[in-house]
Amino acid sequence: MSTLTPPKPDVVTAAPSRVTLRGPVRVLLRVHRRPLQIVGAAAALVILWMVGLSLWSDQSSADFAASGCSVEHTVPSCGTAVRDFLDGQMLLNDTQNHAGLLLMVLPALVGAFMAGPVIARELESGTFRLSWSQSVSPARWLAAKLLAFAVLTVAVTSTLAAVFAWFWSRNDDSFYARAWYEEFVYGSLGTVPVAHALLGLAIGTLAGLLVRRTVAAMVATVFASGLLLVAFDTVRFSLWPIRTDVVAIRSGYGFPTDSWSGAQGYVTSTGERLPAEVCQEPAGDVVECLATHGSSERYYEYHPASHYWPLQLVETGILLALAALAVFAAFRVLRRLHG
Repeated sequence: MSTLTPPKPDVVTAAPSRVTLRGPVRVLLRVHRRPLQIVGAAAALVILWMVGLSLWSDQSSADFAASGCSVEHTVPSCGTAVRDFLDGQMLLNDTQNHAGLLLMVLPALVGAFMAGPVIARELESGTFRLSWSQSVSPARWLAAKLLAFAVLTVAVTSTLAAVFAWFWSRNDDSFYARAWYEEFVYGSLGTVPVAHALLGLAIGTLAGLLVRRTVAAMVATVFASGLLLVAFDTVRFSLWPIRTDVVAIRSGYGFPTDSWSGAQGYVTSTGERLPAEVCQEPAGDVVECLATHGSSERYYEYHPASHYWPLQLVETGILLALAALAVFAAFRVLRRLHG
């Protein structure tokens, strides 16, 4: 064979193909790339702030311990050191609150963006017809939007929740530490913030298709997401069987460490529960008062720390079920309106 003979096609090494986004997903990300870049930058700044503050807090605590001063037994020479240390601890607490608040309002922000700029604006302006005229069915058009933003939402929310969990766990023994069951902490840990964000995305999609007006759809989404957030904060304590301890009056019992305390009161011999205020007369004896009601025991309701994951998983399951229901309703609405 001559040296000028070209090689056979089957021995030609093909250039590796590069995986690229195509179709509606690619168009969607290009159209909204600027807001997405801003969200990514904001998330990165929040993460850097939590990491940096946590490392600074470690150094501040070490310096304060090395000074020999104490918050409980302050002497005049330690006034400045104690004040600076407590200011740093308060800054740590404020950062936890703000980061937790951000994760709690994130579902409403995600849903509002999906409802307004992504869904309702196209329906309101009529630009959706361009996509549908290019061999893109209405169902595929909606599925591409949901898939792209669901992946981004899970990625961003999971990262923020993981960093917040690390931030909180490293500082859970700080001077102003917050417990795992407090609203700003619990709603920012585990799987709950991710599930809330996906539900906000689904609500925004449904609202955009129903309202078809940008601002009105965004307002409706924020209202619905906020209402659901308040509702879950209200019923969260009852999502898993509550533990109840019954002890003798004046036994010195206290709620277990790190437990989420609930109702407490008195129990009669027939099992009837009486409120804790039933025998609080200043001039009377509590034991004698309770004896008249046939009670000699007190009950305490609480969730121990071991109930954290059961509560998280039950709430997550409910949220994901609601999100799936909202997505199903969105496709039904799309089919009814546009076939």
